[in-house]
Amino acid sequence: MKYAIGLDYGTNSCRSLLIDLSTGEELGSEVFAYPSGTLGILTDPSDPNVARQNPQDYLDGCEVIIKAALAQAKAKRADFDPADVVGIGVDTTGSTVIPVDESGLPLALKEEFSDNLNAQVWLWKDHTAYEEAEEITRLAGEMRPQYLAKCGGTYSSEWWWSKILHIKRIDAAVYEASYSFVEHCDWLTAELAGDTNPLTLKRSICAAGHKAMYNAQWGGLPDEEFLEKLDPELAALRARLYQTAHASDQLAGRLSGAWAQKLGLPAGIAIAVGAFDCHMGAVGAGVKKGTLVKVLGTSTCDITVADEGIADVPGLCGQVDSSVVPGLIGVEAGQSAVGDLFLWMVHHIVPESYGASADEKFANMGAKIAEMKPGESGLLALDWNNGNRTVLTDVRLSGLMLGQTLHTQAHEIYRAYIEATAFGAYTIIRRIEEYGVAVNEVINTGGLSLKNETLMQIYADVIGKPMKVSDCEQTCAMGAALFAAVAAGEGQLTDLQEKVVTYSDKVYEPIAENHAIYQQLLALYSDLHDAFGATGREGSLEHVMKKLMDLRDQQRKAV
Repeated sequence: MKYAIGLDYGTNSCRSLLIDLSTGEELGSEVFAYPSGTLGILTDPSDPNVARQNPQDYLDGCEVIIKAALAQAKAKRADFDPADVVGIGVDTTGSTVIPVDESGLPLALKEEFSDNLNAQVWLWKDHTAYEEAEEITRLAGEMRPQYLAKCGGTYSSEWWWSKILHIKRIDAAVYEASYSFVEHCDWLTAELAGDTNPLTLKRSICAAGHKAMYNAQWGGLPDEEFLEKLDPELAALRARLYQTAHASDQLAGRLSGAWAQKLGLPAGIAIAVGAFDCHMGAVGAGVKKGTLVKVLGTSTCDITVADEGIADVPGLCGQVDSSVVPGLIGVEAGQSAVGDLFLWMVHHIVPESYGASADEKFANMGAKIAEMKPGESGLLALDWNNGNRTVLTDVRLSGLMLGQTLHTQAHEIYRAYIEATAFGAYTIIRRIEEYGVAVNEVINTGGLSLKNETLMQIYADVIGKPMKVSDCEQTCAMGAALFAAVAAGEGQLTDLQEKVVTYSDKVYEPIAENHAIYQQLLALYSDLHDAFGATGREGSLEHVMKKLMDLRDQQRKAV
């Protein structure tokens, strides 16, 4: 028997998955909710763009979720032996940036910075660096358009360089104390391997390519001349980052003696190079050419793969060699708010007449919307409550609900938000297909795909393609476990996928009459999408949302 462990570090919690590599049977899984802040996120009441995390939560969670998975496996199989675990794989959110000292210790774990919000981990959804992102986009457009071509044409405030430049500008003490910066997915694998030296730890091609403008075509990271133009100190920082990045089928290192003793695992087992959650989730759901995997969570990530030589697709989050499946181009898109949009609504908008708890509210609203027809509510929404990741790539956009009357009810708004996320998903798929990347089938994964049948049927009706659903609730952790096995030399990725990846018997087929109505609604959605999101168009309203944000920030700072 051989086993592997996948660790999935999400926005609010981390989880483990221990699998049997011969069958894919899940023998143990545990979830650890990050204790710091609100739902694991450190915020600033004066600035809604702030989203940070405490790196100690990552370490505490690692020990809890691995030991619990091992205990569950032993309870399930009397002959289970931790000595047969061959490796650990790690996926995390990203770009989730950690300022570190020369040894690789996060500044937040040093006493003098423990209370400094800027020294904490900068979570993917921190949007404070939107001005720096706009500046990077402008400069790259002038000097290095090839950089932008591989990341959809616009650099995001969610990404690596934006955040580092913003740290430098708002907190000189933190920047000067930061010898280097490390992505969460790289730091945790280095920590498990016992060598966090920023100059030698293995960096992920997934993180580097999708968020840091790394590409072998131009010699890795952006060149010093470009960085010098942005800020001279960024050019100097480049030498303290990395020269090469690696796919997740490679070894990041081997489990250190200290962590082995702490976890109850053999020292020296394989630690695979890390990657981002949705990229490994796509692998855990069986991604291949012609298949698009939608990882449905607090946000969504859409992942597919293609052969080298595909066209550069504007508006995407990146096209990176080997970022998903080694040897193929990983294509990433996504939506910044899906599950957390629904949660926001339940916690802040839905009255108690729908139920006392969030679960009751969701259940009662779900029953009501299942009986509704497309277009029946008269509502149409833009799902930009956390900005737009694809295809507009603009975090300074906000949500919109059109068509409300004094008769509008909460469950109708809920359905309109589901439909809005489906329209956003359709927009992404259409853009990918327009540029010659095939999408023959859509596989959905994550809790929403398994628990919300109405949502899945709406997605099928809007997109006009069958919706398959992965059987595994933890496909991100599953993908991480598969890469752990490959890095340990226990097989080829495609062979392991064939053994362990399974799908639900239920496939959501588009209902023709619903799809026809949604085509009419999609035309209206496109009008709203372009009016409020597209720049440079006659009659554009894209200034409205941003002016509202400017006024909000101005008034909050004046308090």
